[in-house]
Amino acid sequence: MAAGGGGTGVGFQRALIQCDRGVDLARFEFQIAEVDDRRRVLRVNREYEFENAARFVAPIQFHERHAALIHDFGAPLRIGLGGEQFIECGQRPLGAAVREIAKRSVEGRSRSREKSEQGAKVEHLARMFTIDVLTLFPEMFAPFVGLSIVGRAVEAQIVDVRYHHILDALTGNERADDEPFGGGPGMVLRIEPLARILDSIFAEAPADERRLAIVPSPSGVPFTQSHARRFAGDYDRLVFICGHYEGIDDRLHALYPVEEFSLGDFVLTGGELPAMAMIDATVRLLEGTLTAGSLDHESFNGGGLDYPSYTRPAVFRGVSVPQVLLSGNHAAIAAWRRAESRRRTAARRPDLEGGE
Repeated sequence: MAAGGGGTGVGFQRALIQCDRGVDLARFEFQIAEVDDRRRVLRVNREYEFENAARFVAPIQFHERHAALIHDFGAPLRIGLGGEQFIECGQRPLGAAVREIAKRSVEGRSRSREKSEQGAKVEHLARMFTIDVLTLFPEMFAPFVGLSIVGRAVEAQIVDVRYHHILDALTGNERADDEPFGGGPGMVLRIEPLARILDSIFAEAPADERRLAIVPSPSGVPFTQSHARRFAGDYDRLVFICGHYEGIDDRLHALYPVEEFSLGDFVLTGGELPAMAMIDATVRLLEGTLTAGSLDHESFNGGGLDYPSYTRPAVFRGVSVPQVLLSGNHAAIAAWRRAESRRRTAARRPDLEGGE
């Protein structure tokens, strides 16, 4: 896509391609290359899949208005297999569609033709954990998702992240914000465009879906690891409503079951950064996101803080690694780590002793 084209798209490696907002394409390509280098174990299989799939995938259609990293497209994605044969992918992530095609090409064109003749359709994937984000600034989420553990979970079809630009819900000469009743400085996000988006999300969601609407706010309860575990374990969908300016029309709470959460006793310009933090804390707990055992020993897992960690070299600028970690005595190492975890918790977060 030529510079100045005024569009935003996502390449197969989750590279953000954005030509009308001053993004340095070369820098993004370099960052993606670094990510790929760190994941070289997956590269061979990935290139093999893309090589087989490239013959059947139509060029990516860029969304002219939505300036965020888009994982699902508004129109159903139909991919031709030759003749009158198609794979109907609905609004599934592009990566899922590519993998489906690669799998079919390996299994053989004849098998695909036979299924098509019988009127069979590609089965929908099992319901994924879904995260919806209502925001005025969807661009902020592109590098966060594209270059993070969350992006890997999206590729693995563990989670589906969807962005809803609040401006897209406006009609006529509407504004997204307005002056507060009673006077005062600042602007307040209006309830009407938010209600349109929420109504649309809930209307399309399965009837039995377990969902939670979240407003990041300094007025909310402090967000903790226990909340992240609750989000990941008790719900199928999280809907983050990112406020801005002086906040959101409080009638949102009267019309929808909404919970407010805060990252701490400080004020941010908007709810996007807290939403990212909560999304990251939640997605990493979903089964399959991280390797087995990665969550067993970390802060808050047992109610306290994690023990200190060290790696090579054993001595750096005169500071040595504790000898017990070099002893090879696993029982002694485990005892040292438990003791250090208790010591660190008592010194830094005494409020966590005996519980989170």
